[in-house]
Amino acid sequence: MPVRPTAVLPSLLATALAVSALTACGGSGSDPDTVKISFKQSTDNSIHVMDDYLADIKKQFEKANPGKKVELVPIKAPDSEYYTKLQQMLRSAKTAPDLVYEDTFLINSDITSGYLKPLDAYLAKWPDWNRFIDTAKAAAKAEDGKTYGVPDGTDTRGLWYDKGIFAKAGLPADWQPKTWDEVLDAARTIKRRVPDVTPLNVYTGKPAGEAATMQGFEMLLHGTEDRLYDDAAKKWIAGSQGFEDALSFVETVYREKLGPDVSTALDPNIQTIVRGDLLPKGKLGINLDGSWLPQDWLPGSGHEWPEWSSKLGLAYMPTQHGQAPGKVSMSGGWTWAVPAKAANPDLAFDFIRTMQTKANARKWYVANSGISVREDVAADPAYAKAQPGIKFFTDLVASTHYRPAYPAYPKVSTAIQEAMEGVTTGDTSVEEAARNYDDSLKEATDDQVIEK
Repeated sequence: MPVRPTAVLPSLLATALAVSALTACGGSGSDPDTVKISFKQSTDNSIHVMDDYLADIKKQFEKANPGKKVELVPIKAPDSEYYTKLQQMLRSAKTAPDLVYEDTFLINSDITSGYLKPLDAYLAKWPDWNRFIDTAKAAAKAEDGKTYGVPDGTDTRGLWYDKGIFAKAGLPADWQPKTWDEVLDAARTIKRRVPDVTPLNVYTGKPAGEAATMQGFEMLLHGTEDRLYDDAAKKWIAGSQGFEDALSFVETVYREKLGPDVSTALDPNIQTIVRGDLLPKGKLGINLDGSWLPQDWLPGSGHEWPEWSSKLGLAYMPTQHGQAPGKVSMSGGWTWAVPAKAANPDLAFDFIRTMQTKANARKWYVANSGISVREDVAADPAYAKAQPGIKFFTDLVASTHYRPAYPAYPKVSTAIQEAMEGVTTGDTSVEEAARNYDDSLKEATDDQVIEK
């Protein structure tokens, strides 16, 4: 799918309009009976899972709290633009809403910047907080020991593959690669035998944002013996062989033309292209991606694809050479947080409590193909059997990894994306991209780095 030079303009315009509409949010003169909820709206107009869910919670909240009103303030933007606009909003009482949707990778940066309010006083009086698993709670906890967000689910990642394409290529319907080479060999077989499809998608480059870092690079790096951060030394790792090996995998995908055209791979809407076009239309053989994909294919999504569970297979991402534990996953997720400059923080937390009743939490996990962070929902058969694939992705939690939850991480992530983009376009060698990353890493972390 060729990139359109103007494709990014509508989303940028929509973002600008959404943010300009927020100038009355928060601050003096705000209505004390109205809670303003800001969230990330899909750039695909046919996807309205979050919109529908919040509209339902709004009705419940207003019915249970006579005289109180909920104003939903969506921000339509790709991930990287959403993070930027969100931080712009949080800086001022004039634009800060009462409740915001924060990716766990960014929340510590916003905590350090003083943009968010600690929630411990609310959580201590909320019995449902005891239902959340500890790892999920930790995702929104800062170095000061305080908690700044309530997670609404987690996710895991693996390999989605098209069984029809595999059949044409002579590959097994129950495919499970044991090494990186087996993943690449399958992609090469598809390229040779089914030449009219894209063999393998690995998100890459700055336009894909955190999807490139997490679904792409870190799924590879954690299959090596190396990591981004040394927990014992409390320093970031530079110069590792695993880093170069992960970049080499990405370079191979795009040098051998196993991935999407580079122009498509570097389209800011690449995730929408993959989920809304390539996979449903049988144009993509293997996709390294997350557990949430089916939300785009549910009834009412605009991309309804009821056959997906029979058309697609699932395989875990293997380690580099098949070494223990043999499989890799990354987990992240989003949280609901209260801005430090929110006008109505008490109402905001009341809205969180409404969203996080057991019934509403289960409804959300099923609607957005999320992985439960509440023990009571995870044990509920209505959740476990709600959708094909939930058990596969829930089981991956045992093999999962989390991003280093430190303020420098967003800058580190950007440096990774730049390194990936360089080897994707062929503008830089793996060695040069790794050296550039090491230089950026030292700058981003104030030289809190150890050399491997």
